[in-house]
Amino acid sequence: MIPTNQPHFQCLGPLGNPDPTGLINVETNRIPFRAENFSLDLWKDTFHSWPSPTKGWKDWFLRIGNSNEVQWGKRKLDQCIRLSIADMERNESLLMAASYFWSDTLNAFVFGHGPASPTLADVMMLTRLDISSADDNHLYDRKPERKVETRNIGGWLGYIQKYRKTGPVGQREHAIFLNMWLDKFVFCGRSVGPTSVYLSTAERLADGSRFPLG
Repeated sequence: MIPTNQPHFQCLGPLGNPDPTGLINVETNRIPFRAENFSLDLWKDTFHSWPSPTKGWKDWFLRIGNSNEVQWGKRKLDQCIRLSIADMERNESLLMAASYFWSDTLNAFVFGHGPASPTLADVMMLTRLDISSADDNHLYDRKPERKVETRNIGGWLGYIQKYRKTGPVGQREHAIFLNMWLDKFVFCGRSVGPTSVYLSTAERLADGSRFPLG
């Protein structure tokens, strides 16, 4: 519980400074809706990394899911992975309106009453991802054990065609599938195409390692 005599955004202040008002005022003056003569043309292609449907993804999801549904459930990944086949239509006007108030310095929305930011509880309620497992800092220092070709393979469709196999699902294919899920549907990578940025994390998820996913 937050004491009623304390500002709700106190935790967003600079280290050692209990009053973040100055920083918040500066950030408020930076957000786009404050700019004079603001043009919507500036937002053209801003949301180009929205995870649009990719041919073959649903079939690959069904193939991997048939072998790993129980494991996904234990790791609390099932609901979030299933969202990747939901084909959510992009509401560009709503995204623009929300983005007007976003501060990339505070990682929060700056409203008239103060900053507001998604919490770990929001992550859990929306995605069911595990937010309570013990943290292992060494996990994020690990390099991928496998190599994945991501360049000049024809984008996401080429990635699926190259790495979707037949027969029993192996751990390698599972990890490469999860790499695409993380890159395309969770983090919406800026490259709008395959990378191996999240491969190490995908490998840990595929082998059953537990770590907080919030």
